[in-house]
Amino acid sequence: LRMLQVKLIVTGDDFGYCPRRNQGIVDCFLAGAISNVSLLVNGSAAADAAKLARRHNIPIGLHANLSEGSPVCEVLKTNSSLLNQDGFFHGKMGFRTALSKGLLNMSEVKQELKAQVELFQELTGHLPPHMDGHQHVHVLPEVRHVFAEVLEEYGIKYTRVPIEPGLHNCDWIPPSLMEFYLGVEEDSFNTVDVFTKHGIRWPDMYIGLSTMGRNMSVSSIRSAIDSAVLQLTARAPHSSTGTIELMVHPGYPSVPPVGGCGEGPDDFSQSWERLHELQTLIKPELQSHYKSRNIQLCSFKDL
Repeated sequence: LRMLQVKLIVTGDDFGYCPRRNQGIVDCFLAGAISNVSLLVNGSAAADAAKLARRHNIPIGLHANLSEGSPVCEVLKTNSSLLNQDGFFHGKMGFRTALSKGLLNMSEVKQELKAQVELFQELTGHLPPHMDGHQHVHVLPEVRHVFAEVLEEYGIKYTRVPIEPGLHNCDWIPPSLMEFYLGVEEDSFNTVDVFTKHGIRWPDMYIGLSTMGRNMSVSSIRSAIDSAVLQLTARAPHSSTGTIELMVHPGYPSVPPVGGCGEGPDDFSQSWERLHELQTLIKPELQSHYKSRNIQLCSFKDL
């Protein structure tokens, strides 16, 4: 077990959400606690985030957003199936409801995803090496096909498939949240073939649901990594390397009205949980755990 060389990508999601989130993510990166970021191009501080990534040489990909705030595609800002009556995206659950009722136009989904890739390139000067979905919309039925087409069209090689080993044993997760996570897991299982067919890749293992917000601790991260490494070893006993992505959301809490993606910051962003993630990730005992387990932090472009 000890011999497995693990490449761990620690991705800070929601970069660009607000200046305080940006600052927290940069502080984490400079402390060596995260190795990669995912940019919300419709975030209110997206341009600032892109500048910070360039200044500090932070590996950056795209956090495609179809559920929170406003679209970036001009044509879709006024009249589109992606918007609710207030003129914003339908929300994390609202998007899923609208999708299941057949109310979302997939050509508009594609149009918006392409607009976000183009804006990413405009802000950063390059295409995203990886692209995942805010609130895991990219693995939903129908959306997964369009998402895969967009990645293939732009030659974006990597994504995220949120299937977390050991998730079912996490008895501290409240039932309503667990129900959402199990939905994400089922959607992810159904997405594997689609992404594979389009030549898209992702790390061998994913962690991040059981360790989010208040559930994050040095021990919850350690046990999630250990269970991922065990699965890796069981799955490919003769392999010498494996890759894991740990999804995290560090930051200093948003202070309204600043932040968000067009309609102000949400509750999670204003909560202490972001700061809790930041403080946990920079703990020296977590860093020393990585060393003892032969775990090397890297980004998608190092794969």
